[in-house]
Amino acid sequence: MRKFFIAGNWKMNLLRDSSVALVHQLLAQLNSSNNVDVAVCPPNVYLHDVGVALRGSLIRLGAQNVHHAAEGAFTGEVSCSMLQEFGCSYVILGHSERRAIFGETDLDVNTKLKAVLKSSMTPIVCVGETLAQREAGSTQTVVRGQCTHSLAGLTAEQMTKTVLAYEPVWAIGTGKTATPAQAEEVHADIRQLLESMFDRTVANSVVIQYGGSVKADNANELLSQPNIDGALVGGASLKAESFLPILEAALKIMK
Repeated sequence: MRKFFIAGNWKMNLLRDSSVALVHQLLAQLNSSNNVDVAVCPPNVYLHDVGVALRGSLIRLGAQNVHHAAEGAFTGEVSCSMLQEFGCSYVILGHSERRAIFGETDLDVNTKLKAVLKSSMTPIVCVGETLAQREAGSTQTVVRGQCTHSLAGLTAEQMTKTVLAYEPVWAIGTGKTATPAQAEEVHADIRQLLESMFDRTVANSVVIQYGGSVKADNANELLSQPNIDGALVGGASLKAESFLPILEAALKIMK
């Protein structure tokens, strides 16, 4: 049975003191439970401080990006081994902002994905269509293409160690959210694709998060869908009072 996985992507928000304060607030109010996996992904410059604050807790540390090379002349980049020294367990790859603003391709994501898997951290691979693509009826083609190329060359075992996150670009930071039915339709199709790429056992074991303006008031309905296994939360993860209700919704459904 798949466990819910709720991760907060803080993006380029919060400073050091507010990052650590948020962690303390989460730990003070989060009921200890192994039923839901939880992670926070702060900016790289605060990975150490947030990691120290999380030490010994059930909340795991994640990074928002990584370079595929182990070392070298890559100014401004960080490697998997560097992230591991901070205690990172997860790495977000191929977020729509990385794709749209920084020009990352499926091939870039695939190369990074293999490096992360080799390092034994867990990758969170993001896929999703733009509003224009959805309105053109291309959602399935776009999302399947991103999955196929981003996951190319993975073994079945590697796939079971990879998290996917469906994030419709038109619903990220816009206040718009895919309806539970829209989100479930894409999640179910991704799982069907995984079955064709690997097998049913693999497909049924992969955690597929939903991301795109997940909030306290829509978390329960989204997480209740059979193929939605958690959430990659943006803005709502920046405050304990908006992030904790999402975690609580997951815990209630698991019970």
